[in-house]
This record gives sequence, C-alpha cells and structure tokens, in this order.
Amino acid sequence: MAIPPELEAKILRYFHVEQWRVGTIARQLGVHHATVDRVLSQAGLPKAERPHRPSLIDPYLPFVLKTLEQYPRLTAARLYAMVRERGYRGGADHFRHLIAHYRPRPQPEAYLRLKTLPGEQAQVDWGHFGKVTIGNAERTLMAFVMVLSCSRAIFLRFYLDAQMANFLRGHVGAFETWDGLPRVLLYDNLKSAVLERRGEAIRFHPTLLALAAHYRFEPRPVAPARGNEKGRVERAIRYVRDAFFAARTWRDLDDLNAQADAWCQGQAAQRPCPEDRTITVREAFAQEQPKLLALPDNPFPTEEQVAVSAGKTPYVRFDRNDYSIPSTHVRRTLTVVASPTTVRVLDGATLLATHARSYDQGQQVEDPAHIAALVARKRQARQHRGTDRLAQATPNSRALLTRAAERGENLGSITATLLRLLERYGAAELEAAIAEALARDVPHPNAVRLALERRREQREQPPPLAITLPDDQRVRDVVVTPHKLDAYDQLQAARESDDDAHDDG
Repeated sequence: MAIPPELEAKILRYFHVEQWRVGTIARQLGVHHATVDRVLSQAGLPKAERPHRPSLIDPYLPFVLKTLEQYPRLTAARLYAMVRERGYRGGADHFRHLIAHYRPRPQPEAYLRLKTLPGEQAQVDWGHFGKVTIGNAERTLMAFVMVLSCSRAIFLRFYLDAQMANFLRGHVGAFETWDGLPRVLLYDNLKSAVLERRGEAIRFHPTLLALAAHYRFEPRPVAPARGNEKGRVERAIRYVRDAFFAARTWRDLDDLNAQADAWCQGQAAQRPCPEDRTITVREAFAQEQPKLLALPDNPFPTEEQVAVSAGKTPYVRFDRNDYSIPSTHVRRTLTVVASPTTVRVLDGATLLATHARSYDQGQQVEDPAHIAALVARKRQARQHRGTDRLAQATPNSRALLTRAAERGENLGSITATLLRLLERYGAAELEAAIAEALARDVPHPNAVRLALERRREQREQPPPLAITLPDDQRVRDVVVTPHKLDAYDQLQAARESDDDAHDDG
C-alpha cells in the first residue's frame, strides 16, 4: 500500500536527523513498523535489527520453512492444521500473519517485447459489451476483434452472441476487409478454437480447422496463463471500449457495425503505430498489406445449419422463434439454414420456405401462403367429414348429393343444411324425407325440409327445438347431468307454509 510523500519524508527525517529508532517512529506517526522498514529499505538502508522475542512458532519454524520450500503455494490454513497436529498452540490469525512473512516470494518474471514480421500474425478475441433488448428477447452484445500484430490494424464487428457461426463470419469479414490474411492467427483458449488441451496436446475445433484449411493459415493458441502473448488484441479491446463504445448511441446492430467500420477506417487508423510512432496505423497497414496471404476464389460458408423437427403445427423452431412451413411437411426432420438476415427451411435439397430472420423471442414468423393453404385443406377436410357422416346416417344422401352435383349445386351448402336437419329430426326421418325428395326429382335441401315438416304435421308433433352446438366434437360429446328438482320442491313447500301463516295472522 502506497503512503503519502509527506509521511515518507517525515520517516526519513526522523531516522537520519533525529536519530529515532524504527519503533519510536512507528509509534509517533501511528504506522506499523513494517511500513517504516519498507521506507528505509527503499531509501537504500539496511533493515534495522530489533531484539528477537521468543515466539510459540520458534520450535516449528524449521518444519514450516522446509514445507514452504517444497510447497510454496500451500495455504496458511492447511499449514496451520499441520503444525497443530505437531503441538502448536498459537492462534490462527497470528500464525497466518507469520506465514505471510516467511513465505518465499516468487521471482518476478521479465518479458521480452514481442515483435512480428509484416503479414506474419494476427490476434483474435471476443469482447463482452453488455446486453441489448430486442422485443421480448435479451441478447448478449459481443464484439469480434482481430488485430494485425505488426501494423495494429483493427477489425471490429458486433454480434448478438459468440457462437461458432458468428466466429466464422468475423474471420471472413476481417479477411475481406483487409483483402488478405496473415500466416498465423493467435487465439486465447476459446471454446470456438480449442476443444481440449492436455499439456502440449491440443484438440482444435474441427470447424476452425476447416476454416484454416480453406484460407491456408495456422491456428495457434497461446499458452495457459500467458496473457502477454496476446496483449495486442486485449489492448485493442480496451481501446474499442474506451475510444469507440463509451457513450455511443445506435439504432440497431447494422447501424452499430456501420459506425464501427467507419471508426476502424478513421480514428483507429489515424492513431500512431505502436511499433513505429513516426507513422500512423494506416501507413503501417499499407506497408503490411502486400505481405498478407491472398484470398481464395470463394469465401468460406458461414451459414448456420441446424436439424429441426416439425411437429403437428406447420412451424419449426429456430433461435427462440417459430417459422412457418408448408403444412404438407409436418412431422418431419428438416434443415434450417440461417444467415444473419435470412432463415431458409429445406427438406433435403428442396427449399420449403424463406423468411426474414427475427432476433426477438416467442414470435411466429409466417408466410401467408402457408397458412392459407392449410385453411383451405381444413375446409375441404371438414366437407369430406360431413359427407361421410351423412352417408352413414342416411344412405339416400349419396344419391341426393350426386344428382345435386349434376345440376351444379353447391355441395358444401347442401351438406351443411342436411347435417342441421339430421341434428333436428334424426336419421330415420331425414332418410325418409330424402327418399321423398328424390322420388319427386327435386334433389334440394328445401324439398327435404318441406317433406320433414309435412311428416311432422301429419303426426301432429310440435316443431323440433333447434340446438346450435359448436363444431368441436369434444363439446358435442359432453354429458350434461340434469339437476335434481327436490330442492325446488322444498322451496315451494316453504313458501306455501309462509303464505298460510300470513293468512292466519
């Protein structure tokens, strides 16, 4: 912990001029004697020797020092338990303070300044830039950053996640922006780059290896706990955070990326090049660009491909939203191929649907033609179900519908009318009425209705009560239990008793 310069000056003056001892200076200034020792040591003076007072830890110091020499990172709590087993009776807090004094200090490591040749290397990493809300969805805003190690040219592109598809898009975007690529790409131990690491054995992500094979670069992960090896991209992310993203306003992701491109070509390119501060990053990149590897004729494919299952409804789920498909392809395993702007649904090589991609949540993205086709099929199916029901209940209805079709009548309307008459009069009466209409050569529902009314009047029966039920068969099959009328009889008896009592009064 740093101390004020005024306090440091007082310590040195009291020691040199007033000839005070370390303990006296510490008491008078209200600081710990270790602070005084540190100030004197920094001034080049040897540590003042104070008389050693016996301590409970003295008999155990050889064991403690030997253990710390063998296990320098052993915790004080574990070491305290070990000396307690050997008879130490001191307190844990005092023991921890002593161990901090005796623990060997690691030798600070010095680092060489890493220099790379033009076109040799670039460093890649993700930066987390908070959350964004799109409709009902909360998405993670991630920045893909690639920086050329020699010229320090920065490529910056924002995405709504750090999945492999966007990892690939970031690479392809950087290569196309620079019209070339370096020979080596240096990665932190990202899941998109390194799947597993056992010592020197590294298992790269197969998709990253395919990208590397396509563009002919070498993927190289940094050593664990060696952040200095990719310090250029880490500093670039801090630079993006402070010089670009701070206090910036933007409408949507496209607008943010357009601003990022302008910033990379403007302010970021005009800064002095850290390797040679006499030139700008733009000038350093102009010298490095001819040394980059040439791009292949075709870019690496970056579309997401996901197998999805279509259920009973004509939709497939992808990235939190449902996209419509033709109703003829339900209950199948299909393939979604998605770009940042478009979602395509395929059955094998057959394209079924194309939709604009939504980054919202819980939305139904529909093609009106898919829904209209399903509605038409449902209506046709309903008509077929009605025809089958009539044919089962009244066999003569087949002949009536056939003759009505020959005359160009609307079979859907005739079927619906006959079904209503079936509900009102029953199958036997409707069968007889249809036979009568056919005998008169009038295959029309009105003739059937007149025949039903005439037969009812001849039997002197009341008109049937029309009960309209929904088309849902579950509603039609509900069993309604009639309420018992005993309670009403009791109410009526109680009322009559009250009336009798009132008359007597």
